[in-house]
Amino acid sequence: MNFDLTPEQDQLRDAVRALGRKYGHSYFVSKAKSGEHTTELWHEAGRLGYLGVNIPTEYGGGGGGITELALVCEELAATGCPLLLLVVSPAIAATIINKHGTEEQRKKHLPGLADGSQKIVFAITEPDAGSNFHRLATVARRDGDDWLISGRKIYISGVDEAGHVLVVARTEDSSTGKLKPALFIVPTDAPGLEKSKLDMEILSPENQFLLFLDDVRLPADALVGESLDAGLPALFAGLNPERITVAAMGAGTGRYAIEKASDYTATRKVWGGRSIGSHQGVAHPLAHAAVQVELARLMIHKAATLYDAGRDLEAGISGNMAKYAAGEAAALAVDTAVQALGGAGMTTEYGVATLLGAVRAGRIAPVSREMILNFVAQHVLSQDKSY
Repeated sequence: MNFDLTPEQDQLRDAVRALGRKYGHSYFVSKAKSGEHTTELWHEAGRLGYLGVNIPTEYGGGGGGITELALVCEELAATGCPLLLLVVSPAIAATIINKHGTEEQRKKHLPGLADGSQKIVFAITEPDAGSNFHRLATVARRDGDDWLISGRKIYISGVDEAGHVLVVARTEDSSTGKLKPALFIVPTDAPGLEKSKLDMEILSPENQFLLFLDDVRLPADALVGESLDAGLPALFAGLNPERITVAAMGAGTGRYAIEKASDYTATRKVWGGRSIGSHQGVAHPLAHAAVQVELARLMIHKAATLYDAGRDLEAGISGNMAKYAAGEAAALAVDTAVQALGGAGMTTEYGVATLLGAVRAGRIAPVSREMILNFVAQHVLSQDKSY
């Protein structure tokens, strides 16, 4: 059991932290408030190789795994720049295409995902089905050699920044007549695909969209993989990296909030010149939050290590636990930081209340804390399925 990073991982962490500090939370907030995107940070991270750390070297990546990508997510978030599209494009889309796409799809998409010149977002959630792929209403049907896709998707991140969206649909298995999931790489400017921006109470440079697909025509090679049999494995291939990197982003955000609050409470002096951090009523909540964040980081490291070792079942359990722990820890850390700073905590200048919406969303998405508890009860505690 080794808790130390390799020298290469240490160098990656330090380099990403330096890049994040170059931009900082004020950059992140200014972009979000002006309706712009963190384009400069994204392109520099791509040029330096950080976006493609988990992509094989033959496609322009760094040849690492989800462990390395989680480090990138966490360190950028720890400098106040939690980039949601790191989860969507490199973690989900690149992993799915690398593991289950055709060689032509890998050659076409992975180099651009690695250097940041291309983004592919992910569309599974629907207004009525949520993320339950068994109940998805988006359907793909054959029309000659082509595919026609119709349906709706909701809470799809970054569609306005991406050239393609990876759409999860259901298709009919010709041998059984049953519907089974399949993934399609859909250009965001495809005829029949329309997007509507959702107004969200979250300060973020990444926008959320409702997608309408009305007989979107796609060529045969838009289907991820060589056949429909690739659909279910491809779908699950993206879920564990998603949970692990979301957790890493949450842990980084928690670290950022605790650091901001600790700097403030150590230097803010009242009541006879003592720092407010010398009072247990201020220090203990921050210490408690720091413990929770560190525990979440340990589970993230475990989940990423298991995933990179190919132990998918164990990684699924640890990934869900990591996502749960980090979601709770991040929300606690930001809330505690706001409380410690008092009125200053609610100002834009001090940069902690600006994260309240994001960390609250982290307890809901991409899977709610309640569904993770259901998963743990069923798969770890051997309880009957409750839903």
